[in-house]
Amino acid sequence: MNTKEYISSGIIESYVLGIATRDEAAIFECIMKNNAEVKAAYFEAQKVMEDVATAQAVAAPADLKIKIWEKIKLEEIETSTLPIELGFKGEIDEEKNVKKITSLKKWRDIAVAASFLFFSSIAGHMFWMFNQDKTDKEIGRLQSEVSIQTIALQRADQKWNMIANPNMQTVALNGVEKHPDVKAVVFWDKKTKQVYLHAGNLPDAPAGMQYQLWAIADGKPISAGLYTQEKDSEIPLAVIANAQNFAITLEKAGGSEKPTMENMFVIGGV
Repeated sequence: MNTKEYISSGIIESYVLGIATRDEAAIFECIMKNNAEVKAAYFEAQKVMEDVATAQAVAAPADLKIKIWEKIKLEEIETSTLPIELGFKGEIDEEKNVKKITSLKKWRDIAVAASFLFFSSIAGHMFWMFNQDKTDKEIGRLQSEVSIQTIALQRADQKWNMIANPNMQTVALNGVEKHPDVKAVVFWDKKTKQVYLHAGNLPDAPAGMQYQLWAIADGKPISAGLYTQEKDSEIPLAVIANAQNFAITLEKAGGSEKPTMENMFVIGGV
C-alpha cells in the first residue's frame, strides 16, 4: 500500500474521531511521524472535522435575547397601565385587552424558544469541547506509548547492530551459586577494546548500591566500570586491553577498588 492508498483508506478519519483501534493508532502515529504527506493529511482532516462541528453549532444572535426581553417589558407596562375604555354603554373594550394579552403571550413564547435555542447551543458546544479534550488526552496517551515503544525498538536495534558487528565479541555471564537464574552479556570490541554491558535480568540495585563490572586478567580483577541503566548496551563502561573473564558484583554507590566476592552475581569466560 502506497502513501495515497493509505491516506484514502479512512484510517486518518478514524484516528481523528478517536475510533481507531490501539494498534491502528500506534501504526498511524509512527507513519505520520516519518511521512510528511500523511502528517499534512492528518492536520487537514482535523481542520475539516473542526469546521464541520463549528458549522453545526447553532448560536443565537447576540442581541436577540435583549430585544425580546425589552419587548416583553414594554408589553407588560402597557398591559398594567391599560385604561378601561368605555363604550356607548360604559362597557369594557374586551377585544382590545385580549389582543394585548395575546401579543404578550406570543412574545413570551418567542423568548422561551430563543432561550432554549441559546442554551442548547451552549450545551452542544460544551459537549463538543468535552469530547475534544477526551480525544486529545487519548492521543497524548497513545503518543506516549508509541514513544516508549520507539525507544525500546531503537535499543533493540542497537543491540542487534552490536551483535552483528564482526569486531564485537560477545561474552555470556551466568549466575553464581547464590544467583543461578541471573544472566548478563558483555560486548567487547576487539578493535577499540571498548566494553559494553547488557544487564540482562540483574535485579534492581538497592538504594545506595551499584553494580560494578570487573575484567579478570592473569588472575587479577580490574574495574571495567560502573553500570547504570542509561549506559545499558549504549555507552562503553571502560576500555579493557586484556581479559580472560568478566564478572559483576554489587558494590556501594561509586564503586570499589576491589570486588566484594560475596556480592558476586555473574561471571563468564572470554
